[in-house]
Amino acid sequence: MILNIKNNFTKELPSDPILENSRRQVIEAVFSYVNPKKTKDPKVIHTSIEIANELDLSADDLKSEFFKDIVTGNKIYPNTKPYAMCYAGHQFGKWAGQLGDGRAINLFEVEHNNKNWKVQLKGAGETPYSRSADGLAVLRSSIREYLCAEAMFHLGVPTTRSFSLSLTGDEVLRDVMYNGNPAYEKGAIVSRISPSFLRFGNFEIFAARNDVKNLKILTDYTIRHYFSHLGNPSKETYVIFFKEVSERTLDMIIHWQRVGFVHGVMNTDNMSILGLTIDYGPYGWLEGFDFGWTPNTTDRQNKRYRYGNQPNIGLWNLYQLANALYPLIEDAKPLQDILNQYKIDFENKSLQMMKSKLGLFNNDESDIELIHNLEDNLQLTETDMTIFFRVLSNFKKANVALELIENAFYDVNHIAEEIKISWNNWFLKYQNRLEKENLTHLERKEKMDAVNPKYILRNYMAQLAIDDANKGDYKLIDELYQLLKKPYKEQPENEKWFAKRPEWARNKIGCSMLSCSS
Repeated sequence: MILNIKNNFTKELPSDPILENSRRQVIEAVFSYVNPKKTKDPKVIHTSIEIANELDLSADDLKSEFFKDIVTGNKIYPNTKPYAMCYAGHQFGKWAGQLGDGRAINLFEVEHNNKNWKVQLKGAGETPYSRSADGLAVLRSSIREYLCAEAMFHLGVPTTRSFSLSLTGDEVLRDVMYNGNPAYEKGAIVSRISPSFLRFGNFEIFAARNDVKNLKILTDYTIRHYFSHLGNPSKETYVIFFKEVSERTLDMIIHWQRVGFVHGVMNTDNMSILGLTIDYGPYGWLEGFDFGWTPNTTDRQNKRYRYGNQPNIGLWNLYQLANALYPLIEDAKPLQDILNQYKIDFENKSLQMMKSKLGLFNNDESDIELIHNLEDNLQLTETDMTIFFRVLSNFKKANVALELIENAFYDVNHIAEEIKISWNNWFLKYQNRLEKENLTHLERKEKMDAVNPKYILRNYMAQLAIDDANKGDYKLIDELYQLLKKPYKEQPENEKWFAKRPEWARNKIGCSMLSCSS
């Protein structure tokens, strides 16, 4: 197991001079050196050969004792120094001060095929940023993160990636619903990779402390390594850097909206500077189409991070990043112009995204109204978003369309007559609109099926894999992993997963109720 190790991050950025692993405020540093906690009886239960290839590792490497020791924190790869990053953030709209990698430890960076990857362990023990927590993770949350990152990648959503999933052999105490009922669970570690794990919060912390020197060092490093096409760092470059971060962030969120994904914790410390989906905690996919739905019990009252509000929160978070970068630019107008453009771009990109889901590619002034009417209809009775849009590609005639979509209704036997009338009216308008397209039915179906997934990682599916894994059976993890590699394919052998959430999962913990520790 030989890796092409690079140390650009630790060489070029200021480190914490204190080497003691104690909880503290870390000043004038982007990261602190820290080693993972050694685990008692580690076992690797799933790996990605796809990611191994990205790092120039073989299938045999993944089976080695050395690999197991590296990805479970029991050994340090030669000539590397693991570290945890220092950052701040706004959590649920309020400034939270220093946060940092509380349970993530970056092992090293690897270069292969002109790509640079940071390899990180999540759940590998405490760091100076763990505050009152233990820095560990449990099998439950680790399975959810491991499967979801890869599911998102294959859906075409910008994301960090999963490399390996391991048991530690240790027991970890968790209060899953924060209701005063802690219990011991199986400890686990996910190794994940990304070109960078830098977040909005990495920049916010220096701005908040008026540390413009290190803010500039970090921003220049980021531009050199990830935005070099923008040119050498300067005030003008900082502006167009922010513009590109804004565009990437919006593109990522449009993808979330397209597949019905709800992140659940869009705090600024969970926003990637590269526009990647990062930190899979209390996430979920819409079952019934509902703009007001959030999977996060912590957010249930205010629903700040609900599905329909994700684009607005992306903008709010970009405002915080703009404030953080302002000391380098000293001119608010170009930043404000970019933020205003985000609003315009959202309207345009959201419309184009929804049109693609409906198989509409020509321009027609009635499209906005058609889409609004559809969104209203989808909320008249609980209607499964994924199933509805997937079967819609089979639409031919309005007079039989209700039969086509009836499997998307959660209570098909009690659909009120006025709801049926509303749907029939919409399908007539949809049929008339499709006649203005220059596509055959098969051409339209192919285009629609390419943007409307058949298979997503529904929470109940992840929970079934968790329940089996807690009994020592990991087959379902792999079954779902393989299924989600081809979310747009028909996969008739896997038709059982193209199904609405079962009723038993409606209010089950892990299937509908998730906390930030999930």
